[in-house]
Amino acid sequence: MQLPAPFISAIMEIEKDWIDYNGHLNMAYYNVLFDRGADGAFDLMGIGASYARERKLTIYTAEAHVCYLQELHLGDQVRVTFQLLDHDAKRLRAFQEIRHVDGWVAATSETLSLHIDMSGPKVASFPPDIAENVQAMRDAHAELPVPARAGRSIGIARK
Repeated sequence: MQLPAPFISAIMEIEKDWIDYNGHLNMAYYNVLFDRGADGAFDLMGIGASYARERKLTIYTAEAHVCYLQELHLGDQVRVTFQLLDHDAKRLRAFQEIRHVDGWVAATSETLSLHIDMSGPKVASFPPDIAENVQAMRDAHAELPVPARAGRSIGIARK
């Protein structure tokens, strides 16, 4: 199976209940979109919802860095990309973009996720079959350029 590089979600539409008192998408719902976008990539790696139900193993987000670039409004349609930047036996580092269907980037998110044994819960190594799937996605994404916003930190630039 050839994996998409990067993974691109189905189209999602901004919902009425997600709009805040400023008239645009509330910051929390950018994360909902990133989460839903990642679900498709996780399914391709075999670590989606059925993995949690059937094998009692799952993915938890340990850290996220979101950059809000352009406002989204009610009815806007977006897709979410997912690029696997790195991984090891227990962790995934990914970069995502929320892209308006017109092509512009509304927000980016870089995450570090942990593979979890739900019986603990505790961090655990990927089983061999899943480790192969993760490596296959990393291989598919290896030729993509590292996004300019990846690896950023928060700070105030001083003159």
